[in-house]
Amino acid sequence: MRQDFVAVAPVLIVTLSACAVLISEAFRRPHEQLPQGWFGVIGLVGAIAASVMQWGLEHVGFGVIVLDNFSLFLNVTVCAIGLLTILMSWGPAERDHLPTGEYHALLLFSVAGMMLMGSTRDLLVIFIALEIMSLGVYVMTGLKRASEQGAEASFKYFVLGAFSSAFFLYGIAFAFAVAGTTRIDELGNQISGASNDPSITIILAMVLLLVGFAFKISAVPFHMWTPDAYQGAPTLVTGFMSTGVKAAAFAAFVRVFLSALPALEAQWTPVLSAIAGITMLVGTIVGVAQSNVKRMLAYSSIAHAGYLLIGLIAANSAGKAAVLFYLVSYGVTNLGAFGVLAALTTADRPHDDVRDFAGLWQDRPGLAALLTVFLLSLGGFPPTIGFVAKWYIFNAALQKGLVALAVLGVLTSVISVFFYLRIVVMMYMTDERAPGHRPAVPAVALAGMLIALVAVFYFGILPGSLLTVAADSVASIF
Repeated sequence: MRQDFVAVAPVLIVTLSACAVLISEAFRRPHEQLPQGWFGVIGLVGAIAASVMQWGLEHVGFGVIVLDNFSLFLNVTVCAIGLLTILMSWGPAERDHLPTGEYHALLLFSVAGMMLMGSTRDLLVIFIALEIMSLGVYVMTGLKRASEQGAEASFKYFVLGAFSSAFFLYGIAFAFAVAGTTRIDELGNQISGASNDPSITIILAMVLLLVGFAFKISAVPFHMWTPDAYQGAPTLVTGFMSTGVKAAAFAAFVRVFLSALPALEAQWTPVLSAIAGITMLVGTIVGVAQSNVKRMLAYSSIAHAGYLLIGLIAANSAGKAAVLFYLVSYGVTNLGAFGVLAALTTADRPHDDVRDFAGLWQDRPGLAALLTVFLLSLGGFPPTIGFVAKWYIFNAALQKGLVALAVLGVLTSVISVFFYLRIVVMMYMTDERAPGHRPAVPAVALAGMLIALVAVFYFGILPGSLLTVAADSVASIF
């Protein structure tokens, strides 16, 4: 029994902090301001500390929860994303008139679902965790109740998300029909025995599971919800869903496909290769045409999903570690960019058009410098973490012989530099000044951005330690 609770301790800490936020909201007097964000900070820091202290150990809780290095790496990653989101929300959440109690509680419950997705070895528990994560994000997307655009985005996200969840659940049903179990390890053993001549039921299970994961990571052609949801959601909610949801979905993707379905690699590799190539092309080409920065970053997120798929397709030791490294890289970089956007947003001006950044270096030179670094990292410029992450992904592809995917990845990455640098040019190289007031940045929010900045440069210059940890994490599930 003690080992059961040790395995779920990090998830339990985050869940209890979410419950503390709900209780404080229930007893809060009208117009009383409570520092509810600190409940989230304490819970997420506690979960990170618990995960770090258990590194190298392996526990199995309640038969389906696995506390191995892979799950611990994901715990630290998504908790760090949640922590940075809360820190950067100081100020923007109040300006957007978000109900802070609901906002922080939903965010923490979503983080708990993300942690559970990478910590289980049962497909049904992955589905439950997926819904816990998704329901919180659906509501957060429409949390700005006065915004018709936010309500529309939330509704679209919910409907399409429910549709994709049905595909995933059907995939689990077919997998159970094949193996008589939903346990990932037992499913892998059953499928490996029939890998030479897989039945139609096995193939259907694989395809339906792939569709469910492809929706969550915004892979083409299951990406249509992404631009509308990203544009309509509050800015930091957009940053949270673009990083945390992608990290959790890819972690579960890796655990299922590389642990339960490696025997079917010959069947799913061509499909994923085609999806990765189309995803990189669509995300880059359509992103170039966007004038709204949040929609542009949505298509950037789609393109980055294609890069991550390359590491999954490579399926070698370098590719598996590169996927985890890339998730950290994308998490801190993209969240930092959205943090700057949120800091500039006011209640009457979303500050999400390219022209809104005209002359930013004159009014807020610090924010302009921060945004420049984050955009250059997204584009893959050295010495940032984004450059190293892409280098490892493309190197893993070349080691596997995936030359066409690696070349396509490099070309689309070069093209994507255009829409990142367009914002930089608008900030520094235009004589016009965007109208309107630029709000002051609270110290807590600025601290969150600076933490992301330090991570971008530290792991860009000294990536070895993080890559070693990522390699150890992936090795623990094989």
